[in-house]
Parts: sequence; C-alpha cells; structure tokens
Amino acid sequence: MAPRASADDPGRHAAPWERLPVHWQYLRVLVVEDHSTYRTLMGWFLQKLGLDHELVCNGQAALTVSTLRHFDLVISDCRMPVMDGYSMAREMRHRERALGRQRIPIIALTANPGVDDQQRCLDAGMDGWLLKPLSLGQLRDVLERWLPRASAAMSNAPALPAQRWPTRAELVETFKDEQVVNQMLHSLRREADEDYAALLRACRTLDKQAAIDCLHRLVGSLVFLGSTGLDARAADLIAHIRDQGIEPNRLGLEQFEQDVSRYLRYLTDL
Repeated sequence: MAPRASADDPGRHAAPWERLPVHWQYLRVLVVEDHSTYRTLMGWFLQKLGLDHELVCNGQAALTVSTLRHFDLVISDCRMPVMDGYSMAREMRHRERALGRQRIPIIALTANPGVDDQQRCLDAGMDGWLLKPLSLGQLRDVLERWLPRASAAMSNAPALPAQRWPTRAELVETFKDEQVVNQMLHSLRREADEDYAALLRACRTLDKQAAIDCLHRLVGSLVFLGSTGLDARAADLIAHIRDQGIEPNRLGLEQFEQDVSRYLRYLTDL
C-alpha cells in the first residue's frame, strides 16, 4: 500500500495526471472492451495520463492489431463477443512463446471477480485485474505497477527529430494565411490517416504490393511540410518489402507505424 501523503505534502491535492512519469510518453496501452462507453472512458483516462493507446472491441481485433505494433500493456474485458479476453490472453501468450517475444502484462477488466474468475484469469495468462466501476486513481495504480520502468522505456524511445518538425507559426509565415494552413493540415491528416489504415490492412493480409503502394503515398504526405526522417525510412521499407515481403520486415513496419502515428498526432495538435 502506498504511504499516506502528509499534511505538508505539496502534491497532496494535485490531480493524478499532474505528476506523470516522463517516460510514459514513450509507452502504448491496448484496451480491449466491447462496451463503447467503457472504451470511451478508458481512452479519456489514458489521454489524461499521457499514454498513447489503442481501443478495440473484442479479442480478435486485439490479436490483429498486436501483430502490427508493439504494446507495453494490455487491459481487457473478460467476456466479449467474437473472442473473449481469456481466449485472447491464451493466444497472446502462445505467440510470445512461439516467436520468443517479451512477455507483455495483461490486466483483466472485470466486475467483482470471484475466486473461480480470478483463477481463470491466471490460467489464461493474465497478470492481474481492474475492477469495474473504474476510477482514474485505480487505473493509475495498476499502470504504475505494470508498465515498464523509465530505463526500459527510454532505451526503446524513438529518436525522432522533433526539432525539425514545423511549428504553426512557421507554417503561417510560409503560407501567409492561417485559414489556408488549417485547411491544409486537415486535408493532409485525412489523407495520411487513410493511407495509414490501408497500410495496416495490407500488413494484416500480407499484401506486399498494397503495402508498397501505401508507403509511397505516405511518403508524399510525410514530406509535404518538410523532411521528418520518416520519408527516408519509408523508402528503405519499400525496398526491403519489395525484395523480402512483409513478414521479415514486420518489426521495422511496427516501429515505423508507431512513429508515423506520433507525427500525425503532432499535426493534429498544431
């Protein structure tokens, strides 16, 4: 149990998200929940806590997205249509063993689990549970316990040259019209999002040519506002995929996807 804050503790009344670990900006959480309101709530909590995240509605969708990108923690409902959380957890553990991958913590999201439910979670390969109804403080406690520590997270942090990314002031100065900048950013983000989604589909179906075509289109979006370093990496991926196919380049595609997602969020916030 965490120690109680003293009366003279300056952070005693601060909101949880006001004292966030810096390294959490490099981590990503997967939430698997079929109830749309709970998905929305979890997304809002994770946003407040400064964590990148993905929200999906069943275990099969979680397995699909986890083959395309890395997650540092999975939080999953247990009973869902299509594939429940128990089956999803067993399959994730099987894949980790088969591929020699690091074990990712899986936390059950459930309402008052009994002894049998807790044992079923553990037998499926889950590590712990969050109880519904969920609070922000309860979620943070679990995240602090199960997310990677700072040293591990920073060693895997992408070295994106953020200082080379354009600022809003620079774009307005270049195009001389803030309305034009707003329209341009909206269009750029929409087109890049479409190509990004198409790239995920191509990777899921191992469609080499479709993946190459999506990467070509993404390069055009990525260089529109100046070099980010992502365009050069996309060109390398295109060459490797053309020669070797998708599966041998899955890790490179996963890291590229994470960095593109970070850049697109930057554009959204401009």
